[in-house]
Formats: sequence, C-alpha cells, structure tokens
Amino acid sequence: MSLFQPLPSYKISSRDKTLDLSQPHIMGILNVTPDSFSDGGQFNAVDKAVAHCQQMIKEGATIIDIGGESTRPNANVVSTDEEIERVVPVIQAIRLQCSDSTWLSIDTSNPEVMKAAFDAGADIWNDVRALKREGAAVLAAELDIPIMLMHMRGEPTTMNNLAQYDDVISDVRAELLSRIDEVTKIGVKREKIIIDPGFGFAKNYEHHCALLSQLGRLQSLGFPMMFGISRKRFLAEVLSKSGVEAVATTKAQERDVVGTAAGIFALQQGAGIIRTHNVAMMQQAVALWCQLSAHNYP
Repeated sequence: MSLFQPLPSYKISSRDKTLDLSQPHIMGILNVTPDSFSDGGQFNAVDKAVAHCQQMIKEGATIIDIGGESTRPNANVVSTDEEIERVVPVIQAIRLQCSDSTWLSIDTSNPEVMKAAFDAGADIWNDVRALKREGAAVLAAELDIPIMLMHMRGEPTTMNNLAQYDDVISDVRAELLSRIDEVTKIGVKREKIIIDPGFGFAKNYEHHCALLSQLGRLQSLGFPMMFGISRKRFLAEVLSKSGVEAVATTKAQERDVVGTAAGIFALQQGAGIIRTHNVAMMQQAVALWCQLSAHNYP
C-alpha cells in the first residue's frame, strides 16, 4: 500500500449536511468532565468549552467530540441528569456561537443523553459501547444519525481482563462485523455507520502494535473508520520503551507528538477521521500528507 494512496470514497450525512470522508477530517476532543484522564476540569464551564471549541475549529477541526462522562478505568459513575447538564448547555452555546457547518459528536453510551444532545443540535453519536445499552440501537435508528461503533470487550472497569485474542486484527474485525449485523437488524442504516477499532479499550501493548501496523485490514469491512489514540497509555508505553530517558516518563499532554505520528499511520491505512486533543499539531501533519497524496495521485 502506498504511503499516500487516497482515502476510500465515503460520505456520511446528518440533518442537511454531508461529510466527505474521501478527505481527512480532524475530530477535536472537548471533555466537559472534571475527571477525564488528560484534561479533566479544564473545559467544564460553558464559556471555556465554547472558547476551546472555537480554537479547535480555527486550527482545522471539522468535528468536535463532546464528552460528559469519562470512560477511563475506575472513573466515577455519572447520572443521566448530570451528564445531560454537562453536555446540553455546551451544545446549545456552540450552536449559537459557532458555524452550523461544524459537526458536533456526542461521546456517550446513554440513549437519554443522546436524545437530549440531538435535540440540542448534535450530529453524530460516538458510542464506545457500540449501542449495547438498552434502547440505544433503537434510538439510533429512529434519529437516523451517523453512529460510531467502537470495539470494546466488557466495560471500562473489566476490559483489561478481557484483552485475550487469537489474532487481534481478525478478532476485532469479526466482533465489529457481528455488532454491525446486530444493529442493522434493529434498523440502523449501514450508510450511517463509522467503525472505531477501539485503541485503549481491552487491548495491551502487543495488541496495539499489531492493530496499528495492520489497520488497513479493517478496510475490507467497507465502512469509514475513526481513529482515536490521543494521549492514551499505549503511547506512554512506546515512549517508555524508547531507551531515551528524556521521553521515557511522560504526562498525558506530553504524548501529542507520538500520537500525531500514530494518526498519520492510521490515515495512510484508510482512517478518514482522526480524533485528537491537539488539533493544531495534527492539522500540520495532515496538511503534509494531503499535499503529498495530491502530488502522487493528481
């Protein structure tokens, strides 16, 4: 596979908008939580959240992924009402102060939260549990919005005990395909589905190495792909194994360079959406990739 081969030709529609995924899109992370692993508490006030959203849009994000509940292991459980109170005012404020052309994604597994978010103006449902909660798949079909189905085993509290695979690529592919079959039988349209291989969820260091180096094998499923590895533990493990003392021990915010490199590896294997905390850095790398792709495939 060429380093600069064009992305697969996919389009996703929501409301009256269409997202052309034959070109890369950057999804900026906006956590409105007090306890997310790398930026908890920074943007949980509405004005700060909107300002950060505006900055990410300026830097090149076309999708903003808003999360009101942390999915890190041992995170505090958030009630439905509290999660709604965190995300809905932010969505409403962004819709008032930012362009309608910006796509808003909601990172939740709770169908009640998603319904409230959709009513407030959200465009995409990003679900780490792949619509497994009661009523989620039915609601996704009713709303007829794009849905990101992520691969995970168990729950964030149990997933690390389930990181056992015969062949991680084949197993992730098969389990995603099984879930796609289940939700489409309930009524979710295939053309609304985006897959997420689930980096950081029920996978260890070796699994991540295999998955990142062979991500292109998931293209055979025939769906657009979102890639999210920003600031996750695997990147810390990579740096700790580098043998370079200056980068061997890092805080989450210090992993953006290696995360950006991983994003480009995913992009060259067909991932059309890159989810990141550092939009500006990812945008620089994407700009280079896009121009080299245009040069090689005019």
